[in-house]
Amino acid sequence: MENIMRILAGRLKTVLSRAGLDSSKLLEIRLRAGQPLILNRTDGEIFLTETGRLTKNRREAYAVSRNDLRETMEYISNFSLYAFEEEVRQGYITIAGGHRVGVCGRTVLEKNQVRNMKYISFLNIRLAHEVKGCADRLLPMLRTPDGGVCHTLLVAPPGAGKTTMLRDIVRQLSDGGMTVGVVDERAEIAACCQGMPQNDVGMRTDVLDCCPKAEGLLFLLRSMAPAVIAVDEIGGEEDLHALRYASSCGCKLLTTVHGADIEEIRKKPVLSGMMAQQMFERYVVLEKKDGKCGVRGVFDGGGQQLAGQFR
Repeated sequence: MENIMRILAGRLKTVLSRAGLDSSKLLEIRLRAGQPLILNRTDGEIFLTETGRLTKNRREAYAVSRNDLRETMEYISNFSLYAFEEEVRQGYITIAGGHRVGVCGRTVLEKNQVRNMKYISFLNIRLAHEVKGCADRLLPMLRTPDGGVCHTLLVAPPGAGKTTMLRDIVRQLSDGGMTVGVVDERAEIAACCQGMPQNDVGMRTDVLDCCPKAEGLLFLLRSMAPAVIAVDEIGGEEDLHALRYASSCGCKLLTTVHGADIEEIRKKPVLSGMMAQQMFERYVVLEKKDGKCGVRGVFDGGGQQLAGQFR
């Protein structure tokens, strides 16, 4: 919690310190001007009182003030919000430890695009949780006979651990001897803070931070000669075009997409063609069940199941 405490306003820091929270179970700290301080944990949502006591009664909860938010933003930006203008435009700031602070307020537009944000009145502090070793059982199923790795697509609904799994695959391949390039468009894989990865993505991994996926894929191919490229949450035709080009250059692909199962992917207009062409050699479907994330199934390029559920 040290990195979180450093960026909190004085009163918020006192309240959180009194609570003695278990950070391993804490997912989010929600701060909204004039509203209760809310903690989202693995066991659900709960409020926090001024004395640091957990409660389900919102009337007892500590009410976040505008001054709390202003002071917190000053600490997050080191008293220079202008220096973080590019990140604020994307809606979040990554802090030391890989934690992300989502921001909302009044947007400042320029040519119908967000240029900046002011009157920031809503913050969502999302705690980063690395799960090293979560890919231990999966990775052997993604290997090729010559020791390489298959083109792999991780399929999962939100919150089922696809980015966490992708990160651990990248780390293990990188530390195992493969050069990996990561296009981290939303700073969720490596979680760079001032250019330095806060998450362990391996010693042979190069990270292109906050760069659009399609452009970043081509950039890495031109400049870093990766054996593997990893990107999170593909979607548009532009992304798939860049992925096809990268695969034609002999580069292996690791990526993720939102979806509940293989059949849902088949029905998506952009992705259905990709499946028909068997662009990926492995599909891994992830799920969250009873509060725990795990693998629901592993499939080959033709959609035939290779392995069932495991955690």
